[in-house]
Amino acid sequence: MFALLAGGSGSAWARDLSKQERDLCTWGAGIAATAQQYKLAGLTLYGARNKLQARRFPQQWMRISALGITEQTYDSPSRLRPESVRQVYYEGCTRHELARR
Repeated sequence: MFALLAGGSGSAWARDLSKQERDLCTWGAGIAATAQQYKLAGLTLYGARNKLQARRFPQQWMRISALGITEQTYDSPSRLRPESVRQVYYEGCTRHELARR
């Protein structure tokens, strides 16, 4: 029940953010979920970094951020499913963005 309440409160926070801030959190959450998927599949950090290097990013800063998010994900002992990682990252990002104000 607590997880349900926590999940609902995250969406309330997200409504207070600008579209750009929500999009940024959604993008980062997607990168974290992909990194977790790679990690659980047994891909090494080196392999995950190579896959990211091959991707095209619309903004130059996105590549460096994606590499950082991927490293943090690999450093974590978490074995959560990628969907859970996506949700946790998004909620943490929205809290951070609101706190920055």
